[in-house]
Amino acid sequence: MKRRNFIKRTSLATGGLFLAPQFLKAFESNNPSVFNEKKVVIIQLKGGNDGLNTVVPFRNDLYYQNREQIAITKNSLLSLNDEVGFHPSLKPLKKLYDKGHVSIINNVGYPNPNRSHFRSTDIWQTASNSNEFLQTGWIGRYLDITKAKPYKAIEVDENLSLMLKGDLQNGLAITNPKLFYKLLKQPFFNGLLDNYSSDAHLNEHNLGYLYNTMIDAKSSAEYIYEKSKTKASTIDYPKNIFGKQLKTISEFITSGLETQVYYAALSGFDTHANQKNRQAKLLELYAESMEVFVNDLQKNNAFEDTLILTFSEFGRRVKQNGSNGTDHGTANNVFVIGKDLKKAGLYNSLPNLQNLDTNGDLKFSIDFREVYATILDKWLHIENSKVLNNKFSTLGFI
Repeated sequence: MKRRNFIKRTSLATGGLFLAPQFLKAFESNNPSVFNEKKVVIIQLKGGNDGLNTVVPFRNDLYYQNREQIAITKNSLLSLNDEVGFHPSLKPLKKLYDKGHVSIINNVGYPNPNRSHFRSTDIWQTASNSNEFLQTGWIGRYLDITKAKPYKAIEVDENLSLMLKGDLQNGLAITNPKLFYKLLKQPFFNGLLDNYSSDAHLNEHNLGYLYNTMIDAKSSAEYIYEKSKTKASTIDYPKNIFGKQLKTISEFITSGLETQVYYAALSGFDTHANQKNRQAKLLELYAESMEVFVNDLQKNNAFEDTLILTFSEFGRRVKQNGSNGTDHGTANNVFVIGKDLKKAGLYNSLPNLQNLDTNGDLKFSIDFREVYATILDKWLHIENSKVLNNKFSTLGFI
């Protein structure tokens, strides 16, 4: 295999490992921290899911006044209480909700919101302020602080997102552990290792950036492949990319892989036009896949130690546009799925449609970093200020 193809097809390139010499420091540090059995699965609904048509305030006349063509009719909703209902496509998620496995956190956002997909995604992935530009993600910093190996955080994708990039350590981007393992056994890769290891000028403390990176990548690939091949899911997942991502994550978790954070995404939520049909299909895909995923974890006694967070980089404008869609907004709802949630159901008040900002957008009441802080403090058992660069209050959903 040519060097260019090798770099392109492995997470060594997409993770940016060849580009940051400080990454070497991770291998010169103390032993990795003790493995915590708790897992976090992070799902992004890319494009900005319309939260108001996902968790619908059907008793609020302003909702229907602002959305004459795209509002979800009351009689089609999946009622959660006498004021709010799920979009009808979320029937599988409603089953989990009725079992007490879902917490809906409303009005999640941040001060001075940005309505750019790319910038707002960076803010959510780095846990930065809106005027702050960080080069590391909050999960990448978690890896740095815990002195973790790359496999402690895995994105099931061909490219590694900023969320999993740290100063000293990056996570891994993997879609197929067998392919990842085989790629790192290619003659080109082994030839590079032989050339570095035979160089008399290299020693234990000065092996060179590339050599250290490749050694650790190879050991991670072998570890992931050997562990994950012991457990294949027997449950049928939806036949789409998102379903495949969740199946891979389930097999990683149930195989006993010492990975604590997984990241995947479902794209297509930028519904500027003809929103109703498009969002309905996407929400159905999400809900069906999540139900199968949770059932798979339950079957393998892995749900108790798994927390699933679903977010979107922003919500949509309250008023529909002229194309029967919605434009970029701000605050949105977040879903947390888990077995023993302390506060399942509706975690907090519904959006206030009478008190919008000057752009006609929802105002946030919960900073998204409070959600992260809760996961860090109460689930992963690490002080949130060390990862988030500031101390944030925690919430009561776990």
